[in-house]
Amino acid sequence: MKRSRINEIMRDADVFLQRRQFLLPPFAYWTPQDWAQRGEEAREIVDRRLGWDITDFGSGDFERIGLFVFTLRNGDPNGAKSYAEKILVVNVDQVTPMHFHWAKMEDIINRGGGDLAVKVYNSTADEQLADTDVTISLDGVSRKVPAGDTLTLTPGESITIGPNCYHEFWGVGDRVLVGEVSKVNDDATDNRFHGPVGRFPDIEEDEAPLHLLVNDYERYYGTS
Repeated sequence: MKRSRINEIMRDADVFLQRRQFLLPPFAYWTPQDWAQRGEEAREIVDRRLGWDITDFGSGDFERIGLFVFTLRNGDPNGAKSYAEKILVVNVDQVTPMHFHWAKMEDIINRGGGDLAVKVYNSTADEQLADTDVTISLDGVSRKVPAGDTLTLTPGESITIGPNCYHEFWGVGDRVLVGEVSKVNDDATDNRFHGPVGRFPDIEEDEAPLHLLVNDYERYYGTS
């Protein structure tokens, strides 16, 4: 992805979030120069990869296969904080590819806008798509659905996705504000995509970063 496109997505998503009265924390707006001046006081943000996360999953087509994420909080699997929270912006027909997590359980919540379509499968022992019925929870109500069923979450509704449950999702009708509340998140080791996917994009630096992505921290943090 070009850095200019990433900057554009950041600006656009920030306007959308503010219109939805969802405000980001102060560190969201630190510049690369701010990050160069930061010391150990910002270590948790860096170590737990809080912040901006924009990806096209290696597709080269963000509008078709992509996702905007801002990680607000995230614990350490061996620490006292055992939870994570993210806010997502999902565009109409913009797919987050089929994947599961070995460890993480998550609630995916439609916070407003359009509908969110979520397709689910169980996984087999060899991590393929199973043909068995999937038991899920919708706002605390248990349901059993056929393999590959697509559930539609209207604003205010949520689904609980357990470990080893394949899922993909996309927006329907209008852009969707999506919340995620989960166990500790580890994008480095806890994502199993069904197809070949690049979790973080290769970036063409055609302009300076507006704000840093979580995968930029190593280049800028504390470099002054």
